[in-house]
Amino acid sequence: MSQPGRDAEDAALAFLQRHGMALIQRNYRCRFGEIDLLMRDGRVLVFVEVRYRASPAFGGAAASITPGKQDRLLAAARHFLARHQDSPACRFDAVLLNGDGRIDWIKNAFGE
Repeated sequence: MSQPGRDAEDAALAFLQRHGMALIQRNYRCRFGEIDLLMRDGRVLVFVEVRYRASPAFGGAAASITPGKQDRLLAAARHFLARHQDSPACRFDAVLLNGDGRIDWIKNAFGE
């Protein structure tokens, strides 16, 4: 992972923790892909995709989460859940960081 990617993940993690979420795991990897952050928001398990774009050109950070990327995230989340006994309520969030320092948090970003 590049240094800007690590910095973005660190910033997203700190942001979510300030909003009361607890870290479960960073960078969950499986054959289907990677989930940047697994967090707990109360009793809800949250799969978090962190995206950073220095420039808003080409749609910025939000546009970088393509349907193919969403499919890989969903497959990785299913893989994670299959390896754990409990099946908590889940959601997918996106934390978008832009070159101007703004952080946008989209809860339930994929509607899954």
